[in-house]
Amino acid sequence: MRFDGVAGASFPGRMLLSLLQRRTTAMFAALLVGGTAAVATLDIRSTRESLYSPHQAANGRFFTPWATSDRSLFRTLRWMFSRSTYAGVQAPPTPIVPNDGSYLSDPSEPPSLTWVGHASYVVQDSGDVFLTDPHFTRRALVPSRLAPPGLPMTSIPNDAFAVISHNHYDHLDDGTVTGLAPTVGWYVPLGLAEWFRKRGRHDVTELDWWQTETRGRWKITCLPSQHWSLRIGQAENETLWCAWLIESDERRYFFAGDTGYFHGFSEFGRLFPGIDAALLPIGAYAPRWFMRPHHMDPAEAYQAFRDLGARFMLAMHWGTFDLTDEPPGQPPSELLEAVSNANGDPTRVRVLAVGERFVLPPRSP
Repeated sequence: MRFDGVAGASFPGRMLLSLLQRRTTAMFAALLVGGTAAVATLDIRSTRESLYSPHQAANGRFFTPWATSDRSLFRTLRWMFSRSTYAGVQAPPTPIVPNDGSYLSDPSEPPSLTWVGHASYVVQDSGDVFLTDPHFTRRALVPSRLAPPGLPMTSIPNDAFAVISHNHYDHLDDGTVTGLAPTVGWYVPLGLAEWFRKRGRHDVTELDWWQTETRGRWKITCLPSQHWSLRIGQAENETLWCAWLIESDERRYFFAGDTGYFHGFSEFGRLFPGIDAALLPIGAYAPRWFMRPHHMDPAEAYQAFRDLGARFMLAMHWGTFDLTDEPPGQPPSELLEAVSNANGDPTRVRVLAVGERFVLPPRSP
């Protein structure tokens, strides 16, 4: 949300307008876009068994079986009206490279991943194309894009398929779903299939955690994540949230969706060795006392990458929508610092510009 007349206002007026703008954005992020849930505490029971436990209550609502949360409106208000620890921090703008996506129609192209922005990647692999949480329109309900989509929506082939992690507006976009070809296939967590069918999208497969479907040469597996759901017309936690593993005989791709750090990453690494590319969120993490249960910070994202044992980490969920306290362009520098502090290999961690394409190197013999 933007307010006219800020530049011409007095200094106290500009400060007040800036505060109002930030708090209004925070309110919509918290309540509608999925910047966070109003969670006060998180009681973690980090056992492997908890990842396989029932996660739907008798009333039909979903929950995280390894964690209990204490919802508190007071803590939401505390965030909205507290001073950001990033106040005055200047971060670089989101980098952008032009890309017309023409290579997506060429089946001879090498395996690659292109960042559209936020949690949206387009993966091209041996003639097939799939998308993660595709979002090509101007807004996520209220917040507007800080950078245009990295590819034109018209470049997506009609036989592509997409995975959706949950129903928050920055991950499930009505205009994108109806703007892509009706022949695009959709894989969604429990409770979301009817939403797609109402929009004339009938190639939709609804999965629970640990369920797998096949599409051609691909196995598509719905995996647990630590998040929540809410959308106008859908009550809180009425629909499930998830991560995805998309694998063929040649390659494995892991898409985390939106999640806090949890013990599931180690289990995924154990069950699915040899992940080639892990798409992990690094933004919407401040303040930590409020965001930690449902959003990783860059250091936690890097630890998740190590838990997974993947060849490459590709960062996402930053630089596109201004949702939380850290500047949208801040996460990459904190990620590189985390890699350095852990004595990690920076060549295995890729932070792409919007529109940038990463060609996946062949595996070593």
